[in-house]
Amino acid sequence: MKKILQPMLMINICTVAHAAPANPTSNSSRDMAYSTVDTHLGEALYPDEEAMTVKIADLIETSIRKQYQSGMALRDAHPKAHGCVKAEFKINDELPQKLAQGIFVQGKTYPAWIRFSNASSDATQADSKKDARGMAIKVLGISGPKLLDNEHSTQDFILINHPVFFVNSPVRYMSFIKDMNSDGFVKKLHIPFSLGAKGTWIALNSRSRIANPLHARYWSMVPYQLGLGPDRQAVKYSVQPCSTYKKEAVPVSPAHDFLRESLRNSLQKNDACMEFLIQPRTSNTMSVEDSMTEWKENKAPFYKVATIRIPQQFFDTPDQNRFCENLSFSPWHSIPEHKPLGAVNRMRKFIYERISKVRHEMNDTPRIEPNIKD
Repeated sequence: MKKILQPMLMINICTVAHAAPANPTSNSSRDMAYSTVDTHLGEALYPDEEAMTVKIADLIETSIRKQYQSGMALRDAHPKAHGCVKAEFKINDELPQKLAQGIFVQGKTYPAWIRFSNASSDATQADSKKDARGMAIKVLGISGPKLLDNEHSTQDFILINHPVFFVNSPVRYMSFIKDMNSDGFVKKLHIPFSLGAKGTWIALNSRSRIANPLHARYWSMVPYQLGLGPDRQAVKYSVQPCSTYKKEAVPVSPAHDFLRESLRNSLQKNDACMEFLIQPRTSNTMSVEDSMTEWKENKAPFYKVATIRIPQQFFDTPDQNRFCENLSFSPWHSIPEHKPLGAVNRMRKFIYERISKVRHEMNDTPRIEPNIKD
């Protein structure tokens, strides 16, 4: 049961990677202001949400320190990367005004880094196993004020190859984290009760097999703000392959790390092309606090706003892999026009920051912010 549900533990693609600490690394994250809610877009705090988020961060930190007492500390979710690749993020030359907000400046091209990954906390798991797959995009050269002050010129987009998340409320998430980190077998059996029927169904159905990270479709799962002022709106994101790609089948007898091999082989031969899509909310019944319910495309269509070009390259080098491991991704590496919305995102702000600092502290490695020259 743990191996089945562990990949969903943090589902946001690239936070960090488990003697419990007497004093968790929490000063800076405890001092961080908890996110305020946007009632205009339908946000509403859960009872004791902030206090529960702190407790969840404490539990995850304890787990990380226990799991990685020796050796390199990895991300708690998505520790196994298929590779970090250089990319170009080109905004459409023409966009409707309602979509031309924030970084979506018509005709603008940004450099970017993309990390593809498996969600499972087990970095040794074979790629042939069913799992959720992640795509984390870090767009560079973004000027202006940021929601977090630890990166000054980036905009991150965190996606996974499933359209919804498996919990809504901090209460269920807290119960799930406690059960996942319990040493008792009975507690593990309690996990489906922690998640509820719908959450368990989502967690199980988030796991699949893919043939190539470049040929999967990815979703943000949770909503984001687009724009500022009275006309701001709630949206979700998705990334899909350009229509020119040829669908591949999963190999009959795949190698242990065949997704890295597929990615490497593809980019040694050709450029890759993907489309970045925005899905504006079309009804207030599409709750920003309900991350477990999909916004159906027949009622809320996606619009292409950018093309992601991944140029032909050889990324699989020791230096680039180390660079990849030192990156931190967070939906809160963002300008205000793309503020994350909903309880899951509010919890992410605090938890991701805490766990990123723990991982880098344990590895005695400074956190880095890539620039356009990297």
